[in-house]
Amino acid sequence: MAAYLERRGYRYSRTTVHKYMNVELGLHSIVRPKRPGKKPGKPHKIFENKLKQDFTAEKINKKWCTDFTYLFLKNGDVRYNCTIIDLHDRSVVASITDRRITSDLAIRTLRRAMDSQPGSKEGLLLHSDQGSQYTSKAFVEFCESAGVTQSMSKAGYPYDNAPMERYFNTLKNECTNLYEFRTEEQMYQTIEEFAYVTYNHVRPHSYNGYKTPFEARCA
Repeated sequence: MAAYLERRGYRYSRTTVHKYMNVELGLHSIVRPKRPGKKPGKPHKIFENKLKQDFTAEKINKKWCTDFTYLFLKNGDVRYNCTIIDLHDRSVVASITDRRITSDLAIRTLRRAMDSQPGSKEGLLLHSDQGSQYTSKAFVEFCESAGVTQSMSKAGYPYDNAPMERYFNTLKNECTNLYEFRTEEQMYQTIEEFAYVTYNHVRPHSYNGYKTPFEARCA
């Protein structure tokens, strides 16, 4: 919020902005529902960590990160989002939400990302965790056919995929936790608008020197 104000010519410290939002306006954090349990699947293949926490990329479409997160409808039903971001500028290159957390959802998300980014097949590294969706035979074979090199975090170590963790925190804190979704269609549309419009084109990002991902991508 301090960055938003500065872009409009108003300079206040983060402490001052926090004080007015928290004390004067009564704005507080929202407690998230508990995370649903996961059943680990048997991996077809696990890849070494080629990214090694180097979350920088000199060119676009050279290093992508991906992961899943859970979301809740008002009635408590769970939906799952798969997102891919480009480490060059933290832009979202693909985001799909569906009813099941499957390798098919991971494949569809990667296919959408590659379709939206011409030339992304050349020397592309895709980093993920060791979830069964990414270690499945179907996903591994799709990556091989597309010329994508896989990289994976150490098991149970989210710091190896920190940019994805940060994006999902932002998605929940600034978008999905603010709504009560009565239908999945409403949820899906809201998430896509946040990813492709608000996050990519409107929201300043500290990694980009408080430029939006789109501004940094076009620089």
